[in-house]
Amino acid sequence: MKKSLFPCAASLLTLVCLSATAQTVTPMKGQSPELTQQDIAACQSQSGATSTASQPQSGGRARGAATGAVAGAAVAGARTNQHDEIADRVDDDVKQDYRQDKAKNAAVAGAVVGGSRQRQDRREDAKTNANASSAYTSCMQQRGYQVTP
Repeated sequence: MKKSLFPCAASLLTLVCLSATAQTVTPMKGQSPELTQQDIAACQSQSGATSTASQPQSGGRARGAATGAVAGAAVAGARTNQHDEIADRVDDDVKQDYRQDKAKNAAVAGAVVGGSRQRQDRREDAKTNANASSAYTSCMQQRGYQVTP
């Protein structure tokens, strides 16, 4: 009775430990829990799969807006300096409004570009994760396990 209980408990323990990867690995050839853990580690290292999900990237729009604002203000300042003879006759408040307007417009454009890059990075990450998951599943199946999501 004790002999049949141990493999069942070991399999149950393996399944509980593997639930963190959001996939169920079932030994199909009577592999021991130790061998199962070794195979999981080997397949994860081969495929690049990890048991922890990567943090989603955020802040792309804000970074883009900040970069755009700085660039817009710099361009406006440079344009003002190119025309010193006209700039001397213009009130400082008007020059400040001009720089702020250019910075604001560049910030809007930067936010759009930053958001676009962030979405592109997320799509690439999703594709990479899907490829790693597929490689992991294939590796485990070759070693005699059934892997279900």
